[in-house]
Amino acid sequence: MDDRKGIVLTDEEKRRRRARSIAIGLFLGALCLFFYIITIAKLGPGVLNRAL
Repeated sequence: MDDRKGIVLTDEEKRRRRARSIAIGLFLGALCLFFYIITIAKLGPGVLNRAL
């Protein structure tokens, strides 16, 4: 039976992968927030003055 585990990352590679994943997550979150703010700005303040 073959007990190979595939690619085994070093601790440094794991640290870099985690840092890169966090950076990508923060970027995507900021991009979503940016689009939300732009959408609200384009709708204008009048959108809040409507009847519910």
